[in-house]
Amino acid sequence: MNGFLSPVQVLDALAALADPIRGRIVLALERHELAVGELAAALQLPQSTVSRHLKTLVDAGWVDARAEGASRRYRLLTGARTSPTGRLWGAVREGMASLPGATHDAERLRAVLAERRSASRNFFSTSAEAWDRLRVELFGARADVLGLLALLDDALVVGDLGCGTGAAAEALAPFVHRVIAVDRSQEMLALARLRLDGRANVELREGDLEALPLEDGELDAALVALVLHHLADPAAVLAEAARVLRPGGRLLVVDMLPHDREVYRLEMGHAWLGFDRETLERWVCAAGFERLRFVPVPPDPAGKGPPLFAASARRAVAAAAPTVLPTAAPAVAGASH
Repeated sequence: MNGFLSPVQVLDALAALADPIRGRIVLALERHELAVGELAAALQLPQSTVSRHLKTLVDAGWVDARAEGASRRYRLLTGARTSPTGRLWGAVREGMASLPGATHDAERLRAVLAERRSASRNFFSTSAEAWDRLRVELFGARADVLGLLALLDDALVVGDLGCGTGAAAEALAPFVHRVIAVDRSQEMLALARLRLDGRANVELREGDLEALPLEDGELDAALVALVLHHLADPAAVLAEAARVLRPGGRLLVVDMLPHDREVYRLEMGHAWLGFDRETLERWVCAAGFERLRFVPVPPDPAGKGPPLFAASARRAVAAAAPTVLPTAAPAVAGASH
């Protein structure tokens, strides 16, 4: 029942409410989606009776249903109060509310909804200790983090600097306007291209992070995740990130806190054994960033590497020319860089 209602449509709609049981059902569905069993409990009627009246209300356009697993949930379709159907329901609602049994229906409905909440509480009271494991089994270990990406502005152009095989770009793409993923390794980019096949808003570019293939101010945000410890001169990379960010643009660095696993230099080519806040703050300030926030990341129990940090900063809106720093020399954990 959308748009203008003809006199015949009005009469047909009112005829569907002529039976008091159907009026009581519509009242019960006014604020809640309910299953047939829940409606039957609230109205104290057999489920077969409720189902028969629901079919009439669905056919008349008052009620809709959606599948939920093996059952169906019903909802009222009055639309906005100013819509034709909304005004029609507003005209007859007071009369429906005065039907015999309507008050008791509302009281029993509160009990039905309380029982629904109780079932949820009972589950968590008996499964609290196993909930983290169960949630990972059901939804995966990244479900919480991936959902939070919906908080991002969908107009952002984000640079994934040192994108590797494209995991971060893949996660970001559904939530932002565009992702530009940069890496100097052709082999990494080939794997990223396979991973990101079909993502129309992701562009892959080959280039060094010390000389990014990006225009000045092309990005709204830049991500440098688990990259800096591989680079000889992180300060130069952060200066380049500042260049390609618009004034006020955001930088996010994720990397390792200082550690003493010297084997990483030999096995994985790490140039740095992590970074402390003071070192990173000196570099980002020299690059023209401000408002640094440095937060250790809660460790994943399944992780075997050193703890991580997440550091964010903004490119200054009226930044002075970046300070030229001497070429950084790799340092061991805990040393001043």
